[in-house]
Amino acid sequence: MSDGKFNRTLLPRTDFQSGVRVGKAAARSQAEEAFKLTLQEVFPSATAEQKENARKLFLQRIHEEQ
Repeated sequence: MSDGKFNRTLLPRTDFQSGVRVGKAAARSQAEEAFKLTLQEVFPSATAEQKENARKLFLQRIHEEQ
């Protein structure tokens, strides 16, 4: 008797999850670029090292949501 589970490899492949991943990657890329531009406008006097530290922290925070 079946326990209600089935072999998912027998199902037709859908591109939904692949599309979701691509969408998330595109959104992250846009967020990174927006952050970079905003950082330049809001903190023009910040050193390159400070900007890089802020960028790394931002990237770390948006990538931990995965």
